[in-house]
Amino acid sequence: MGFKKAKLKGDFSSIKRIQKAFKIRNETALYYKKLPKVEHPGNGDERRYFNKIASYIKALPQNSLGEVDLRAYDKYLEAIETGEPEDFEKIPLGGERKLVNPQSAYSFDLVGPDSHQMVCPPPPAFHSEEFASEMVELYWQALTRDIPFNDYHTNPLTIAAAEELSTLTRFHGPKINGQVTPKTLFRQDFPGALEGPYISQFLWKDFPFIATKIIQKYKTTLAGDDHLTKYEDWLAVQTGNPLPSSIKYDTTPRYIRNGRDLGEFVHKDYSVESGLAPCLILLSYGPGALDASNPYLKSNTQVGFSSFGAAHVLDFVLRAVRPALDAAWCQKWLVHRRIRPEEFGARIQHKMTGDANYPIHPVVLNSNALLKTYEKYKTYLLPQAFAEGCPTHPEYPSGHATFIGAMVTMLKAFFNESFVIPDPVVSSSDGLSLESYDRTLTVGGELNKLAYNIAIGRNTAGVHFRSSAINGMLLGEEVAIGILRDYQTTYNEEFEGFSLTKFDGTKITINI
Repeated sequence: MGFKKAKLKGDFSSIKRIQKAFKIRNETALYYKKLPKVEHPGNGDERRYFNKIASYIKALPQNSLGEVDLRAYDKYLEAIETGEPEDFEKIPLGGERKLVNPQSAYSFDLVGPDSHQMVCPPPPAFHSEEFASEMVELYWQALTRDIPFNDYHTNPLTIAAAEELSTLTRFHGPKINGQVTPKTLFRQDFPGALEGPYISQFLWKDFPFIATKIIQKYKTTLAGDDHLTKYEDWLAVQTGNPLPSSIKYDTTPRYIRNGRDLGEFVHKDYSVESGLAPCLILLSYGPGALDASNPYLKSNTQVGFSSFGAAHVLDFVLRAVRPALDAAWCQKWLVHRRIRPEEFGARIQHKMTGDANYPIHPVVLNSNALLKTYEKYKTYLLPQAFAEGCPTHPEYPSGHATFIGAMVTMLKAFFNESFVIPDPVVSSSDGLSLESYDRTLTVGGELNKLAYNIAIGRNTAGVHFRSSAINGMLLGEEVAIGILRDYQTTYNEEFEGFSLTKFDGTKITINI
């Protein structure tokens, strides 16, 4: 007696498979189509100041005060508004440097939320006390670049920085009992991220790479190698002309031990490196480090690979980068066009010398940080760690913050955030060796720490503000959660959804 053969999931001829694939893609697209239209509020600075003193203008033609040629700015806005490739070719430039990738702001992504459907809150306005407070922090970060993180609690400069930032009512960095301390200085209070050393374990520990291991000692720059502290140098670089100076490199590779080292790390990386190394470290810890929701932890006969295994994790961590950058570039070019710190430093310079009367809040003008900067460099310009200063794209939000926010969110989805990091370490103050660290550190806390290391490392170099770092990380988190959600219905395994702790401490499970 015969029997009727069942239609199997693996039947390639099955029309049901084709229909289901279409349904998954169609329903995902419909989900985004039905979302309400969003508004993108700015801080009003571009409209508020006819001479665009609070807007990003680097690489455009400028006068001797570093104020933009308004005809060039109009061409720039025209290209932004039309989005036509030929209009971008008509933007006048002030020198040799070109604008970085404005057309990526119009790109579409086929997975995750569309970049134009996500919103960054307006950054602090140019004249505000909050913006001035962010600049005070940047002056302190520049002044303390060469101080080892290990010495923050004893060095007079870092102690003075914490004391002054504590007096600023509109400063939003982390505090203990209402005070900025050397323990919270230049950090962010994401869950677990204030525990232990300033630098994440994922930027110190060796990581496996194929059949070898990589020791995380990096090329860095010499102490005191600061740039654009002379006005003529600043103006030349602002208008896109050749660099007046070059970086002086240390010949000895070092573990990241101070702000200058961290700034150089985020100067030379492309994008994915700061997520790739932690991913390889976490994979090396084995199944115990995986998130409890991984379906193969319960299987007696299978392990994961292209789904819920190493290939899956690596793909998702790295694939989050480009959509995150698209989201950041949309906000940078199409919405905010915010001034860079080095440009704000020049506005402060002209205000202090009486060459111009810009509406700058006295919190920064009267700060100890600005006074000490002038005493050291004889100008009020913000010292830059990079010879070329900031990149040639607008400031808000930080691209590094956005892509690291996305990658860290992916890592938290796949790995157990409460897993204890084995054999934690701390760099010596000279960066030549790693020493044992005798307290418990968890994956979740160290991933959150990694996020602010990469984001605020750009601030330490002088190219971003705190609000840009924090809101960039949150934007990247939103991108990653959207990608995870869109893939939720694509798996054959019995899977209840990705779970993770967001940067604000909220615990979520991502399912349909």
